[in-house]
Amino acid sequence: MKNSPNSSAQQPMIVKYVETLHTGIQSQTLSRNAIGYILRGTMHIYEGDKRQTLTRGDVFYLSIGRHYIENCPENSQPFEQVMFYYTPEDLQRILMHLNITYGLNISNEHSCEMCRNQTHVSMPAWSSLRNFFVNTNNYLRDEEFRHDETAENIKMTELIYLMTTHEDCCIKSKLLSNVDSAKENFEQTIHNHIFKDVSIEELSRLTNRSLTSFKKEFRRHFQMPPHKWFIRQRLMHSRLLLISTSKSISEIGNECTFPNTSHFIKLFKKEYQVTPATYRHRHLASRNTDPETQAAETCEMKEAL
Repeated sequence: MKNSPNSSAQQPMIVKYVETLHTGIQSQTLSRNAIGYILRGTMHIYEGDKRQTLTRGDVFYLSIGRHYIENCPENSQPFEQVMFYYTPEDLQRILMHLNITYGLNISNEHSCEMCRNQTHVSMPAWSSLRNFFVNTNNYLRDEEFRHDETAENIKMTELIYLMTTHEDCCIKSKLLSNVDSAKENFEQTIHNHIFKDVSIEELSRLTNRSLTSFKKEFRRHFQMPPHKWFIRQRLMHSRLLLISTSKSISEIGNECTFPNTSHFIKLFKKEYQVTPATYRHRHLASRNTDPETQAAETCEMKEAL
């Protein structure tokens, strides 16, 4: 179930998500940055071979682009989270309002490898932030609030204030990095073409840059050359399809922009040291070692594109 407000594209959007069933790993593509809070249950965020686990009371940031997420209900209770979506324009407008109206001067000196390289960060919410999200959850029960853009803007402004006046940390650093709309437009264009047969030269034209400038900026944003990054993103998605669908190896290769099955298998093995078939077999075998897990998950892992 999704309780979603009727908000225009220029407005922040506040959404509450409620999931009563464990639906396995899902692929989610965001066109805007997001800040969320876990009200109940557990969330797993997958990136490569790493899995980050978030639980009740954690606040998290997700950048634009594709994320692999698994939401797990808590015993007999549904999984619940509140999400705030925003654009650089939303953020700039709110920060300017806080500065002009209240004289708020914002600084951030935090920088770490996670901030630079991760597309998501999380941490336990501090007391005032926990209270804010609990209060927002109560507001979302009111139908009128979910159709009131002014109320949404007030809540979004309050969230930005709480986060920017907190001590420097990863989530604050990620939030403030979103002020640059040119940066987001560049990254959005790249993410929109992950599964399209497009050349680096064409991408450079789409982003209004010379080929040399494009390659330099790409490395600055994604910490690796374009070709290597695109291959890695496509292979990561193929792993999800291998363990969450019954599609054939060739079908998955085609869907992930690897029309040559032999080439797909070779790239997959180079990246993960096993073939796609072996990777799928090992995943199924690991689930089958636990009878309860096998029964519970037989119909749960599914594709969500």
